[in-house]
Amino acid sequence: MVDGWIDRGLRVLLPPRCLLCGARGAGTSDLCAGCAADLAPNAPCCPSCALPLATPAPACGACLARAPPFARAWVPLRYAHPLDLLEARFKFHADLAAGRVLAGQLVECAARAAPDLPAMIVPVPLHVARLRERGYNQALELARPLARVLGVPLCHDALRRARATPAQTGLDAKMRRRNLRGAFAVAPGFEWPDHVALFDDVMTTGATLREAARTLRRAGVTRVDAWALARSP
Repeated sequence: MVDGWIDRGLRVLLPPRCLLCGARGAGTSDLCAGCAADLAPNAPCCPSCALPLATPAPACGACLARAPPFARAWVPLRYAHPLDLLEARFKFHADLAAGRVLAGQLVECAARAAPDLPAMIVPVPLHVARLRERGYNQALELARPLARVLGVPLCHDALRRARATPAQTGLDAKMRRRNLRGAFAVAPGFEWPDHVALFDDVMTTGATLREAARTLRRAGVTRVDAWALARSP
């Protein structure tokens, strides 16, 4: 109770400032209303892989030609300015305030248009070497508040990176797929539910989520959905 009073008092004396432009934050957020409005919603998009589309369609050309290993995709924002600045600060510079803003936006998007709820949310794991280097898994930290608000169990240790892979940055779609082959494994004896949502921070070509989804499908999961905060064009 006292801690709550102190926190509210500090918010009055030291109101939050927008991480992007320095203006006063909206409410208790470290993002002002103007910068929040600049975050681009990912609509319309392909229902199967969340690829941004110019006009609504049942699926994009790539998914019509070859269906992805996940049933549906839910990626509410587009990876564009200024979200890319917040994502880089959170992912590569340990800016936890930026991560808190991104998680807040994700939760707000889910409140406006909740996806089909799975039986479990599984964040895409980092290899232990990358996790040791970074100190945290950005996908897991974004998924925690989302799972709590949706009331869906979060499992972060039944899917793991079986091998360290080079960073995906700078690789084209074909090289990304090749880079990730056999990258994931499941915990022996784990009882998977029928419906799982994989969660990543950003979906670029979808190679990471596709390979992870194939791994879960081989483990017996009937339906795998792909969730992420943002989708690259």
